[in-house]
Amino acid sequence: MAIGAFGIGTTEFVIMGLLPEVSADLHVSESTAGNLIAGYAIGVVIGAPLLTVLSTRLPRRGALLLFMGMFAVGNLLTALAPEFGAVLGFRVLTGLPHGAYFGAAAVAAAQLAEPGRRARNVARVFLGLTIANIVGVPVGTWLGQELGWRATFGVVAAIGLVAVAGIALCVPRLAKPEGVRLRHELTGLGNRQVVLGLLTIVLGCSGVFAVYTYIAPTMKALADYTEAGVTGVLALFGVGMTLGSLIGGRMADRALRPSVYGTLASLALVLLAFSFLARNPWTAALAVLLLGMACFATATVIQVFLMVKAEHAPTLTSASHHAAFNLANAIGAWIGGAAIGAGLGYGAPALAGAAMAGFGLSLALAAGRLDRPRPQHAAGEDPGPPEADLVSAGSGSAR
Repeated sequence: MAIGAFGIGTTEFVIMGLLPEVSADLHVSESTAGNLIAGYAIGVVIGAPLLTVLSTRLPRRGALLLFMGMFAVGNLLTALAPEFGAVLGFRVLTGLPHGAYFGAAAVAAAQLAEPGRRARNVARVFLGLTIANIVGVPVGTWLGQELGWRATFGVVAAIGLVAVAGIALCVPRLAKPEGVRLRHELTGLGNRQVVLGLLTIVLGCSGVFAVYTYIAPTMKALADYTEAGVTGVLALFGVGMTLGSLIGGRMADRALRPSVYGTLASLALVLLAFSFLARNPWTAALAVLLLGMACFATATVIQVFLMVKAEHAPTLTSASHHAAFNLANAIGAWIGGAAIGAGLGYGAPALAGAAMAGFGLSLALAAGRLDRPRPQHAAGEDPGPPEADLVSAGSGSAR
């Protein structure tokens, strides 16, 4: 499952480094070629809930095979597409199974976990996504520059096929949780805490993408990095993502709601400091590493939180988390671009991002107050176990 996540992470971000090659080959401007990034994100936002709903009657392994097969075919068609319109259409197609795959993989990983290790199993699946930013994106960019951008997407399609084979051979048949049906999935997604959790990830992570979308010109303008130096700094972001995913998984297993607050607060602080740390090459590298850590620690913790709060909608809710993450990508890019376009400088997106993460933390705190157990009105009335204990209660009992 992590191999599939590696392929998804590579195809999502490698296009950013290949826009000059794509625009030259397809005879469009680089700004027009940039629509391929938005096209993939649109596919994720549409496909995450849609494909999850359509696949509710499939066993987990069958759903994983379907989604990864679509991903492999989409990348192959992208590599073979003759003109820009077709490439854009196939990028949307490739993005459709993104969120649905991660939703199914997260639930499958949780089902396979021993008691008390659900979050860590989910985090290991997401390691494929984070490692893609360390290895897959730089290697894919180099391959596309040397052999043409189509070669990169051909290789990603092959990675998808390897993941299909691995899932078929190594992932056992998993029983569908009793009582989980489409009606339950849709009802669970309407849970107030789930909706607030999704809005929290949109607000919090939009702050990250306000910075990360423009990280290359920011590093050049503020820290005097060369193009080669920027490549190394971007790899540090991937390292931070990997560490953050592991840290977030352990934090969520120990104390879920406090971990939501803590990771969002750390994200806001890192973004606030980023505007100042980015003005020196050494501190800028540290800031990028910390940004990746804070971002994916937050994303991992909220992923687990959503699964806990939507027992009867685990797959749809998990997939919607990825749709929310990509919506944050689009919103953050707009915020960062607006700040730079207003003449506020390359340090401004980080300050705007810190404000967005602060809004996310405020929303999480408000959600926590709404989720407090009601006072007992009768002797012996049991308000239920505290939420912090539920995450370790097992995949079938957490609420």
